[in-house]
Amino acid sequence: MHENPAVEPLLEAVERYFALMYDNDVSRFDAVFAPSAQLHGLREGELKLIPAAVYRNNLAARPSPQSKNAPRLQEVLLVDFASPTQAMVKVRVRINDQQYLDYLAWHCIDGTWRITAKSFHVERTYEA
Repeated sequence: MHENPAVEPLLEAVERYFALMYDNDVSRFDAVFAPSAQLHGLREGELKLIPAAVYRNNLAARPSPQSKNAPRLQEVLLVDFASPTQAMVKVRVRINDQQYLDYLAWHCIDGTWRITAKSFHVERTYEA
């Protein structure tokens, strides 16, 4: 049993994130990401900033890992609460041929945990 009562709802929200990363079902996007969320990560040595709306469109436009029968890898590596309504979760997730290490900032907004910031790092690339 977890000491913090917010752990279970947060971990359920993380599972929604993992599902979205695997099936790209953007009808559930707003239940995972806050509208003001931003994503940051280095691509080819350049820092990229992706607003949530752009990321949603990117997900909708590409084939999902599920549609490709891609292997699924997802791990929760760290959960750190700043308060009952703010947390940081470090995860590892595979999306097609790339394995990411993500730092996800979560806030509980109107009773629902949503990602407000995502910092991503491509940890490994698999051969296609």
